[in-house]
Amino acid sequence: MKTERAREIATSPDMANVEYNGSPVYIEKVNEINNTAYIHLLSEPKDQIKVPVTNLIEHK
Repeated sequence: MKTERAREIATSPDMANVEYNGSPVYIEKVNEINNTAYIHLLSEPKDQIKVPVTNLIEHK
């Protein structure tokens, strides 16, 4: 995924179908300088992790 798209998803009120390593995730915020995103797995909403934006996959 591109950083700009990840930022759009993070700021949108609509839930997007995004996965990280095959698991559905919610993008909390994006660091455009480092091309990273703070996400949490939908199955683990309390555990925030930082991942490269390029490892996120959006399914439309």
